Amino acid sequence: MAHHEEEEKSYDYIYYLVGLLTGIFTAVVIDTTFILIPILGIVGLLFAGFFLNVFVRGRGNA
Repeated sequence: MAHHEEEEKSYDYIYYLVGLLTGIFTAVVIDTTFILIPILGIVGLLFAGFFLNVFVRGRGNA
């Protein structure tokens, strides 16, 4: 009999997608210039990466 280990699916992309969309939405609400929208989109991605690596990875199997 072969034992198959179940692979855990990674849903990290959801955090990045939410961060990106939140950053873009914030840029549109604050200012509709096209310079600020990509900048705040990148800030949203950075925040999502920080949140994912510090809070989500640190919780273990809680």
